[in-house]
Amino acid sequence: MEPDKPKLLDQVRTVMRTRNYSPRTIKTYVQWIKRFILFHNKNHPRNMGKEEARAFLTFLAVDKNVAPSTQNQALQALLLLYRDVLESPMGCIDDIPRPRRAPHLPVVFSRREIGEILISL
Repeated sequence: MEPDKPKLLDQVRTVMRTRNYSPRTIKTYVQWIKRFILFHNKNHPRNMGKEEARAFLTFLAVDKNVAPSTQNQALQALLLLYRDVLESPMGCIDDIPRPRRAPHLPVVFSRREIGEILISL
C-alpha cells in the first residue's frame, strides 16, 4: 500500500521551507495558488498550464486592476508551483505579458516656481 501523498499546498509549503523562504512569502504564495485554483473552479493545477495562468493573470490585471508588482508576485507563485512542486514547467512563458511599473517621473520646477518657493521661505 502506497503512503498518502501530502496535499498540494502542504507540498508547496515544504518546498518553500526547504529553500528558506520567509514565512510571509510562503503564506502569500499559498494564497495566490489557492486563488488560481478557485478561479478555475477547483481544477487541479496538474490539469492546467500556461493558458490558464495567462487567463488568471489577465483577470488580475483587467478585472481586479492590481498593481504590476502584485501581478508579478502571483506569476512567481505559479512558476514555483509548476517548476518546483509539480515538476512540470509551464514551458516557455516568454509570451505571457509581464507587467511593468510605470516609470517614476521626477518633479522638475521651472525657474519661476523655484523663485516663488525661495521667496515664500
